[in-house]
Amino acid sequence: MSDPVGLIGHAGAIQGRPMNPAPVAGKDQGGPSFREVLMDNIDQVNKLQNDARVAIEDLTTGRRSDLEGVLIAAEKADTAFKMLQAVRNKVVKAYDEIQQMRV
Repeated sequence: MSDPVGLIGHAGAIQGRPMNPAPVAGKDQGGPSFREVLMDNIDQVNKLQNDARVAIEDLTTGRRSDLEGVLIAAEKADTAFKMLQAVRNKVVKAYDEIQQMRV
């Protein structure tokens, strides 16, 4: 099974070296925060949706004639939005599960 996004493991684990240990609470690991990653992805989805909207408008007004490019732009925007929505649903589900835990 391949990991095109790089979420399963690190390159070190693939080469037989152990993965980095889990980060210790309170220590900054130097990587981007969850919020930063999420906001970057939201910005990328927004850009793809704007590009698709402009492509459709250009096709409608005659400034563009490649229907394939417009369809690809619209499909990219749709796929990105569905993926972002799936992430949101998983986060909400995890929050609901945490909320129902007994302390």
